[in-house]
Amino acid sequence: MKSTIILGGGCFWCTEAVFSNVDGVISVMPGYSGGTTENPSYGDVCSGSTGHAEVVSVEYDTDLIGTGEILEIFFATHDPTSLNRQGADVGTQYRSTIIYSDVTQGKAALDMIREMEKENVFRSPIVTTIEPYRNFFKAEEYHQKYYEKNPEMGYCTVVITPKLEKFRKIYAEKIRST
Repeated sequence: MKSTIILGGGCFWCTEAVFSNVDGVISVMPGYSGGTTENPSYGDVCSGSTGHAEVVSVEYDTDLIGTGEILEIFFATHDPTSLNRQGADVGTQYRSTIIYSDVTQGKAALDMIREMEKENVFRSPIVTTIEPYRNFFKAEEYHQKYYEKNPEMGYCTVVITPKLEKFRKIYAEKIRST
């Protein structure tokens, strides 16, 4: 069975690069969600005035990977304790967010956060928002598969490649076979 969840973990290029490598993930699409402007542009979202976050829509096969596993990877590959910031990317558009498409996903996200906080997985409180689906707007074409198309770009080599290396080290058994 297919399911879709929307995840914001800072720059959508990073999140897309990670989830594009996960076995059981059918598709990953960068876009914008959670704001009030219809069909915002990248410039609109970067202004911080639309309320949108840079996100990826992750479609996955629940027979191959569960929502819990998707969320584990999400929390392990960004800083969910950093309010409106991931590294040098600052603003509400870079917030950590989970936008669920059904109540089961929302409950799984809430339960996971509670469990991680109970176990003190992070030194600081988790600030990830959990929101019901309102909207999703596909990002411009040049944002799609950005890392795959531009692995030698500065941001990719400095930010995304180390994130992918961490993912591959921790989740070797979850990597999609080529």
